Amino acid sequence: MASPTVTMRCPSCGTALRAVLAPAPPTQWFPCPNCHVPVPVVVPRDLPPLYSWEVIPGLYPQLSPPRRPRWRTTSVASIALAVAAVLAAVSSGLLAYDGVVAAQPAQYVVSGTVYQDLGGGARVPMPAAHVVLYTDDNRSVRYYNTTANGTFRFAGVPAGGIELNVTAHGDGPTNVYTFASGSYSTQLTGLDVTLERGGLNNTTADVLSPFGDLETLLAYVGGAAVLLGGAAVVAGVAAVAIRRPAGGVSGVIGGGAAVAVPAVLVVLSMGSAFPAVTVVAGVVGGAGAFALVFATYQVAVQGRTTDPP
Repeated sequence: MASPTVTMRCPSCGTALRAVLAPAPPTQWFPCPNCHVPVPVVVPRDLPPLYSWEVIPGLYPQLSPPRRPRWRTTSVASIALAVAAVLAAVSSGLLAYDGVVAAQPAQYVVSGTVYQDLGGGARVPMPAAHVVLYTDDNRSVRYYNTTANGTFRFAGVPAGGIELNVTAHGDGPTNVYTFASGSYSTQLTGLDVTLERGGLNNTTADVLSPFGDLETLLAYVGGAAVLLGGAAVVAGVAAVAIRRPAGGVSGVIGGGAAVAVPAVLVVLSMGSAFPAVTVVAGVVGGAGAFALVFATYQVAVQGRTTDPP
């Protein structure tokens, strides 16, 4: 079969020229005999090209093939949920251990100094002030009159909430609430109590602990441990379920459960009582928020929340 001959006109000077086309390549160039400008010629073919970039192959640089992203959103969210689940379980175990330690019987020393307020920021030690100590079950009531230096000391105080009622003639009483246990204690020694003038109508209170008794502490610790354990289970299940085609909603639920962990500890007053657990819970909340963002993105991209029928 003879090579086709085509007639064309130079786009630069308009000179007519004839060219004999070779079988390949599909795009061939012929110089104009008048202005010497290369004129491109495309070998006719059947069917004709569908796209403009097929007309002159090689005119544009070759694009690299698309590559799969190294990190997929589902994988990142799954890892974050797994981290949140493990840390939530660790937090739950730590709180459960702290509750067991707090419930153990123990004895403590409670001491301090009573001062009388003279006004203007001045004060002096208050001798012969009457100090009454109450345990959290009110079964042990002890009395002490401060020394000449205004000091008092109680030994053998059992674990739990401790209330000190300090009174003196002509001064308003002061109530001090503190706590003692093996895993959580507030200030017990070196207590600084100041009596203000004004009689019984000028009562003041110094609350050092959010827990009034040992039973309240154990109830809050137990509740927080159970909730953290539940969050660990939800996040763990979501870490597996989010890898399914329609598992975005599971990731949203698991991430939300992890984000709620720090809030639960704050509501149950665990922040000041167990700071180490609070730090771990903060990491759980951060991992949960990270997973929540990616899971929400997955749901938005998929545009569906359940598997197709």
